[in-house]
Amino acid sequence: MRIGKSVARNALLVGLLCLVVFRGAWSSARPGDVSRPVLVNTCLITGKFRELVDFYQHALGVSPQPVISGVYAEFHTGVGVLAIFSAEAQEKYISGSAEPANNRSAILEFRVANVDAEYVRLQSFVETWVKPPTNQPWGTRSVYFRDPDGNLVDFYSPVKAQ
Repeated sequence: MRIGKSVARNALLVGLLCLVVFRGAWSSARPGDVSRPVLVNTCLITGKFRELVDFYQHALGVSPQPVISGVYAEFHTGVGVLAIFSAEAQEKYISGSAEPANNRSAILEFRVANVDAEYVRLQSFVETWVKPPTNQPWGTRSVYFRDPDGNLVDFYSPVKAQ
C-alpha cells in the first residue's frame, strides 16, 4: 500500500512538532519531579501565523527557534517556551480542537526589567492597549496589551520597596 505525499508530509510534520514540543519537557525533567506536571510550553493557535510570529519577535526581542515551514515557531524566554502554531496545521493535527483568536480567559505574563521603558518601546507596533503602566496592589508594575489575535499580554516587574 502506498501512502499519499500529503499524508506522509502531515505525518512527518506531526512527528517533528511532537519532537520539538516535548523536547523541553524531557530535557527539564528531574528524577524526583516525575510525579507532578511541569509547565514548559504555552502554544497559541492562530490564523495569523506570520503576523503573530512577527509581533512576538518584536515584543520579546528574540528570534523564534525553530521555525517549521510557516506553521510552527517557538520563543525561548529563559523559563518556558511560547509557541505559535498555525490553525490550519492544528486542524489537520487534531480536527476541531482549537478556535484561534477566541481566548478571553488567560494572560501571557512576561517579567521585564523596566515596564515604563517597554511601554515606550512597544508603542510603534502594539495596536491595542488595555491598561497603561500601573502599580498593582500585589507589588508589581504592569502594562497590559493585546497581541494581533486578541490575547492579553502583561509585561511586569516587581515594584522596589521605598
